[in-house]
Amino acid sequence: MPAALKKSVKKEKEVIPKLRIKLRAYDHKVIDKSAQQIIEIAVRSGVEVMGPIPLPVEISKFTVNRSTFVHKTSREQFEMRVHKRLIDIMNPNQKVVEALKSLTLPAGVDTEIKSIL
Repeated sequence: MPAALKKSVKKEKEVIPKLRIKLRAYDHKVIDKSAQQIIEIAVRSGVEVMGPIPLPVEISKFTVNRSTFVHKTSREQFEMRVHKRLIDIMNPNQKVVEALKSLTLPAGVDTEIKSIL
């Protein structure tokens, strides 16, 4: 087969539908427990799960004067850490979607569920 024909023949990849779940929380223990709950639900429903994938921690640092008017050299420093996890559920069925809708996660865990084709 000539090289020109090889380039023109493209392999079509089979598109696998999946649910992408992003978790965000300030406490790493709470986010790990929430991720474990989601994975247990998906495994019980018989679907393939990829994750939890830890994403980089988002750190916000703040410096504040201790006094209101004088003593500029006296300051306090604070930081806020946001932990993130990513979970992909391959070929989700209706049972998994319904179970995830009825799931109650602890306070302080933000979830974002996206369907990717």
